[in-house]
This record gives sequence, structure tokens and C-alpha cells, in this order.
Amino acid sequence: MTAPTPTEPILIVGCGPVGATLALQLAQFGVPSLVVDRAVAATPYPKMDFVNARSMELLHRLGVGPAIRERGVPPRFDFTFHWYTSLAEPPLAVWNYPSVDQQRDTIRRVNDGTMPAEPYQRLTGSILEEILRDAVRDHPLIELREGWTFRSLAQDDNVVIARLTDPDGQQHELRAAYAIGCDGAGSAVRNAADIGVDLIGPTSQHCDVYFRSDDPLLRAHGRYFLGIHTGGVMLVSRDEEAVWTATFPYEGEPPTDPLAVVQQRLGAPIRFDEVMAVAHWEGRLGVATTYRSGRVILAGDAAHQFYPTGGHGANTGLADAVDLAWKLAGVVQGWGGAGLLTAYETERRPVALINRELSFNLLEVWRRFPALAAVGATRAQLAGFLDQDAYQIDNLGIHFGARYTSPIVVPDGGPEPAWDWRRVTPEVWPGMRVPGLFLGDGEHLFDRLGAGFAVLDQTPDAAGAALVAAAQRRGVPIRHVTVDDDGCRKVIGAPLTLIRPDQHVAWHGDPGEVTEEALLDIVCGIVT
Repeated sequence: MTAPTPTEPILIVGCGPVGATLALQLAQFGVPSLVVDRAVAATPYPKMDFVNARSMELLHRLGVGPAIRERGVPPRFDFTFHWYTSLAEPPLAVWNYPSVDQQRDTIRRVNDGTMPAEPYQRLTGSILEEILRDAVRDHPLIELREGWTFRSLAQDDNVVIARLTDPDGQQHELRAAYAIGCDGAGSAVRNAADIGVDLIGPTSQHCDVYFRSDDPLLRAHGRYFLGIHTGGVMLVSRDEEAVWTATFPYEGEPPTDPLAVVQQRLGAPIRFDEVMAVAHWEGRLGVATTYRSGRVILAGDAAHQFYPTGGHGANTGLADAVDLAWKLAGVVQGWGGAGLLTAYETERRPVALINRELSFNLLEVWRRFPALAAVGATRAQLAGFLDQDAYQIDNLGIHFGARYTSPIVVPDGGPEPAWDWRRVTPEVWPGMRVPGLFLGDGEHLFDRLGAGFAVLDQTPDAAGAALVAAAQRRGVPIRHVTVDDDGCRKVIGAPLTLIRPDQHVAWHGDPGEVTEEALLDIVCGIVT
């Protein structure tokens, strides 16, 4: 009997920011995909509000950076946390992080590899989803089916057979080479593949009130991004104007009057000019027990769930999508081996486990702040408690700290560089993101790398050409980037650096140190 063959190379279930990014990144490699989403438009409710600097670097390559900047919070506003016992009194503590404008100036001025290529951006998740979804709709290599619901799947060694329902309720069966679950924390794809979730820490129910108000009491003591209150409410300024979210935990049944709960916990009768939405969600710290079952693969919230503390959720998922895209492209196009997909979990699951712990770390500050107030801590004691944790907000090293140790990275035998909470580590080490910097002509190094592999060549005779030619013979997408720049030479000292499509270092060293074919076998997952 003839084995079933795929009719689609890649099926992506879910067109949120992660699924859309995966489809767009695959398209950059010339790989088509079919994206199905049960919604017919981007969600109107903002599930996130912070795109970190690493994510902005990655999204910049997809060409959506300008739209994100244009529709996000204006760059002049600082990234500030206010900690309150009452809106009527000055905050106990203020945690401040530079604005986008300030960070952009620092990036240009410092230029020593310790800074991102792009500043972060505050942006409601609904807008990010809309921007990416529109880009998916417009791309000729991506088919988006909106209003389609994933039901179940079966798979064998050759194909995934997915069962879906269209907007009219008609049943469909679709065969794909791979099915990627980007369908959120309650992932139907994960459940269909019988993949479990490893949970730690607390699980709690939360209510969000998404509202519009220009009540001056909300700004009585200045502007802030987050206002955290001892009464157990967090206020989020969505646009630095009149759009807010108030979030609070609850036990038992959902509150019948969430507006009254917000006012009671704030201890202030704030005015709600318009209630735009009320939503309920479960906070938990979970990571899927595996990221892959045969030809079914998970990314984003389907693979990991965090509390919003620390901004790890969607940002971890966006990096998942970029990492998975180039590996899938290699396997589908034939220049990569099976080791690439094995390396996806090897590299990305530890990142999720670490980010889960770091999210838990900041969550404990959020939890203990009202708990300390409830047992009688004074304002001075609360302020002192918060002061010792103010370092949490200055966390570039976390968002840029992924260090992949996997069979598709060639170790250099040297000691691992130190890790710094507050800055990007400016060293070249296999598995780490290559340091970014502006070159002497004003162009950023990352803008020269392209979407595929890149050989950063600082040799006087362009010796990296041999590696590039060997890769091209295999069909590996690669670019030869020759650089003669003192600043680059100081930060990236290796004569040759092989940079992966996700901007992480695969290998660095001298010409002739390894044979081109042996090196490509490793980094392309042929030999592991």
C-alpha cells in the first residue's frame, strides 16, 4: 500500500504573533505554509504589552518594524513602574528604565557589543497581532484560512493528517509534512499529540478590565507603565493616554462586578469612561514535557506558559518561531538533516525553563508586596523591600542571554563568557547571539547578515569564500560578509565567524581549522 504523501509542506495552527512570525520567517526561505486560525480577525483584547529588544531585532528582519514603531507607545515615554499603597499618596517606589528614544541614543553612543540593535517597544498585543496577520494575508507564499478550527490529528512517519472544520461547519482532512501548534496555552494541537505540561509554582485566576479613562487620579503622581498596588490590583497604561487595563487575582467564581472590585482594591473611586472588555485568564508556570512528537511540533504558549511578570511569554514564543523556521526550512528544502529538528527542542526548551524561573522570580515580588502590606509592614519597610529588587527591570542580559549547547553548534573549547543581568555579553562564543554593532560606514552589522547563514569574514584575503562556496553547492542559503572595521575586529576577534539564520554563532575560528564539508554537516544537522 502506498504511503500517504503531504499536500502541504507546513501546517501552522494559530495566527497569533508566534504563528504569524513562523509563517513569515518560513516565507523568507521560500517555504510556503498553510495557516489556520479559528478567529476571523486579530483579537481586540491586548494580551501583551511589551516587545523586548531581542524580539524587535527579529521582527525588524521581517519588515514590520516601522509599523510596530508607528502604532506603539511613542518613544519619548519612559518605561516606569510605580508601587502604591494608595493612588492618593505618592508611590512607595519608582522603578525606571530608559525610554525608547534614550535607549536608541545609548545604542548609537556605546557601540561596543553590549547593546541591542533595536530598542524595545511598548505595544498592545492586539496591534502586534493585527500587523503580523495583515502581513501573512498579503504574502504570496502563505495561505491563511480564517474561521477554521483544528479538531484532531493522526500521523505516521511520512505525514500528519489534520482534521479541521471550516466556517460553515464542514469537515476537512488535510495532509501536511509537519503540523506546528501555535494555538496558545490550551493548545488543541498539544492535546491531540498527547504532550503533557510540567507545572511549577502557583496557579491562579485573574480578571482583566480593559477600559478607557482620563480620570486625573490615575496620573496624580506622574506617568507610569505599570502601577502595582498593595490592594492586589495592577494598572497597565496601554497607550500613555486614556486606555488602561486593571488586573487582579481572585479565588472561586469570577466576580459579578469587576469594576467594583477594582475600585475597592485600589481604595479609590476611579472613573471608568468606557469598559472595552472584561477577560479572565489562568496564571501558571508550565513548560511542555516535549516540544515535538514525530511530525508535530509546538511553539509559543502551546509550548510554555508564564505569568506576565518579566515580559517572557510572547517574546520567548517569537524567538521559538524564528529558531524553528530556519530548521524546518532546512529539512523541507533538503539542505538540512533530521538533527535540525532535534536541536529545536534541545535549544529552545532550556530557554523556556530558565525564563519560567525568572518569571517566577519577579512574580514573587508581586505576590509579597501586598502580602507584606497585609501583615503590617510600614511604608519605609515596603520601600526598602522594593528597592532591593529594582534591578529586575534592567534585564537586557535575560532577553539576550540564550546560550545554545547542542549538536549543531561547534564548541571552541574556551571558557564560557560571564553572564550579566543588565547588558548583552559582547563576546563571540558558539551558541550565543553574535554581538551587534554599527560599522564605520554607519550600517549595522545585522543588516548585512541577511535571512540565512552568514560567514563574517575579517581575513585580509576573504578566506571565508571557500566555506560560502561549499554551502552554496549544498543549497544552503548563505551570505559572504567581508568586514574591514576596527570596531568589529575589537568586538568580534575571530577571523571567520559562521552565523546562523537566528543570528547565533555556529562556529568561529581560523581558515583551515576545520574542513568546510565537515563543518556544514554539523551545523546543518546532517551529522550529530
